[in-house]
Amino acid sequence: MIMYDFYQIIGQLIFIAGIIIVLLLSLSLILGKILIRQDRLIFPKLLLFTIDIFYGPFKKFSENLGLEEKIVDQIGVEVRNKVNKKAFDNSEPEERLLILPHCLRHADCEAKLDSSGLKCTDCNRCVIGPLKKKAENMGYKVFIIPGSTFLKKIAEKNRFKAVLGVACYQDLNLAMMKLSKFSCQGVPLLKDGCINTKVDYNEVLEKMGAATPKKKINGVSCNSKPDKKSYI
Repeated sequence: MIMYDFYQIIGQLIFIAGIIIVLLLSLSLILGKILIRQDRLIFPKLLLFTIDIFYGPFKKFSENLGLEEKIVDQIGVEVRNKVNKKAFDNSEPEERLLILPHCLRHADCEAKLDSSGLKCTDCNRCVIGPLKKKAENMGYKVFIIPGSTFLKKIAEKNRFKAVLGVACYQDLNLAMMKLSKFSCQGVPLLKDGCINTKVDYNEVLEKMGAATPKKKINGVSCNSKPDKKSYI
């Protein structure tokens, strides 16, 4: 009888915990959609807690509701961008890293890969060269990497306070989670893939502090050279 009562209590506690988690996920999803649609950040700590602790279940929950697969990662990136913006802007360019994905490279890229990432030859056949040049002129350290393994090595070997990253929403969100003790900003790719992906060139410049914010920004393909007026 005692054991029966014990298991009954445990079952009730699990049921209550399940309801609380569902309510938490629902509330976080609502707050996240408000952030994305209205650019209003409400209860950022709650959102980050939900995404960091319940990342997998949160994504599954969203998918079961018929929402886009990327929405949880999108919420995570947007929250961290807003939460970290002031600290990022207050850091010096020399204290920042710019992390670019190697998938932005041109299909005929001849750059070689070493232990720190892709070594850009500045051929200007993709957007990496102009971004790298602009960032380095400002004082950034720039890395072009193929995956999270390189990110870990870079974080261990370099001193920095802030990071600006470019990647697909999922990789960007997970990377910003890992680097949460730093002031991170992220720019999502406009087109995912393994090569010839796209990023909004002007948005990256804005995050870097190299361009004046604009109301509407056009996407720039990595396999087309950006207009020189936009980065000189």
